[in-house]
Amino acid sequence: MLNDSVYRRARRAWACSPFRLPLLRAMSAQGIPLGKISGLSGVQVGYTQRPLPEMRADQELMWLIQVGLLRREVDGQGITDSYRLAPLGRQLLQDLEKGETHGGIPASWADHLQNLLTRWQLFL
Repeated sequence: MLNDSVYRRARRAWACSPFRLPLLRAMSAQGIPLGKISGLSGVQVGYTQRPLPEMRADQELMWLIQVGLLRREVDGQGITDSYRLAPLGRQLLQDLEKGETHGGIPASWADHLQNLLTRWQLFL
């Protein structure tokens, strides 16, 4: 059973992230390398609206891992630079595709503030 507060926190983290729904869809099928998410390539495939430097993209993806939406992909050699959906991410994608919002989740200033405070608390 999914904890409602965990789901709300993860949903808010996604809404406040620089990423868009096509990234969730792609990650549901396969691991997506950081290089395809950051920079101009991320914009070209619709993963982001603006080019993200690789370091910022990695920081944002790591936050989505911490809230349970994503996981790092592992191969025979260990952890790779690719990301996939975790079960919570699959649930969020499923909910978004049911028609709640087609372009993503709108985030209010209060959502951004709460997301920032949550991130800050976890780093202390």
